Amino acid sequence: MNRLLFKQVDNSPLIVFRIFFGLLIALEAWGAIATGWVRRTLVEPQFTFNFIGFDFLQPLPGPGMYFYFGLMGLFGIFVMLGFKYRFSIIAYTLLWSCVYFMQKTSYNNHYYLLILLLIFMCIVPAHNYFSIDAKKNPELKSISMPNWVVLFIIGQIWIVYTYASLAKLYPDWLDGTFPELLMKGRAHYWLIGDLLQEPWVHMSICIFGILFDLLVVPLLLWKRTRKAMFIASIFFHLFNSIVFQIGIFPYMSLAFTVFFFPKEYIHRKFLKSKAFYEDAEVKTPHLAPLLKTFFAIWFTVQLILPVRHHFIEGNVFWTEEGHKLSWRMMLRSKGGFASFKIKNLNTGKTEYVKLDEYLTTKQRRNLLKPDGIYQFTQRLKKEYAEKDIPIEIYARVKVSLNGRKAAFLIDPKLDLTTIEWDYFFHNEWVLPQPDSISWGR
Repeated sequence: MNRLLFKQVDNSPLIVFRIFFGLLIALEAWGAIATGWVRRTLVEPQFTFNFIGFDFLQPLPGPGMYFYFGLMGLFGIFVMLGFKYRFSIIAYTLLWSCVYFMQKTSYNNHYYLLILLLIFMCIVPAHNYFSIDAKKNPELKSISMPNWVVLFIIGQIWIVYTYASLAKLYPDWLDGTFPELLMKGRAHYWLIGDLLQEPWVHMSICIFGILFDLLVVPLLLWKRTRKAMFIASIFFHLFNSIVFQIGIFPYMSLAFTVFFFPKEYIHRKFLKSKAFYEDAEVKTPHLAPLLKTFFAIWFTVQLILPVRHHFIEGNVFWTEEGHKLSWRMMLRSKGGFASFKIKNLNTGKTEYVKLDEYLTTKQRRNLLKPDGIYQFTQRLKKEYAEKDIPIEIYARVKVSLNGRKAAFLIDPKLDLTTIEWDYFFHNEWVLPQPDSISWGR
């Protein structure tokens, strides 16, 4: 085991990845400002739907979040250059994680993946060559790294892609229903909009999506199929970038591939001036037991989280319980409506909540999910409690899953001031998905 993990190998892939990674995370931060994402998600809303339990994480007032993301971008450039690397990557990790947990309106599995990659980059010696740090401190300079660096990143990527593939094995993906819905929203695209509406395109997305996610890691590892799979990866990720406009992540996924090619090849293509390490010496650090424990815990958690919804009552597509942190990417579409009314127990009068006075248009989509309903209810309870007014809250929330007939998500007669949130299991106040709108009906 020590030889497998701590054998020294050439570090060219890690150095090249650090440069790509630093540039991409800088573009992610600054791009969030340029595209208006920061304004729409963190500045304009009165409050954010943070991860439950992270209420203490709130956006900075005024222009604070613009400076926040500007600073993140600067740290990204520092990572790319290898300047104050360890401080810069840890700082970016903390800042990005805070943004992730302070809002769910723009939830994206890729944002979670970035947290995992940032943690990985915090613990690897990515600044030991071709960096300002190594230039200023020659003792830091090294042309090798422990083999666990490569094993770790490949293992993490394999988990992500494999679970993404398995999650697609459900009726609405397999029969092309959801890919068709996904493409309808792209009908206005120049040049390719009409093409994306073709049934054969929907079935191609269905089949290719499953097979690519399932096979990309093993076929990149196998010498005979590596180049062909890399070409397929370029097509797949550029398609995602153009059609779904998901920021840096298609390009981050292409950057991963430096760990799959032979180290000699990456060295020759990108770092010719660097000496190539060939000794394969085993250097077992004093912290080896701690590292092994960390790896065991890390990958156990990564393997368990995506399957936890199987142990929670109900259909995860309907209840959303167990959906997050599970690589369930672009699998379902939800529509519907929500209305809330408040009964003043002092006067007996009932009034409807003007949702646009509380939420942005995008935020109102959170009311079609149980956690959003719970959090908005808590917001209303707090507001009236501060006025010393006892209330009851009722809501009519109807949800349509993948274009099916809308049905009630919660009982309209349920007083929502009485509900509690179960972090780990099914919330009994969420109605089950009706049989009339289940798969295949």
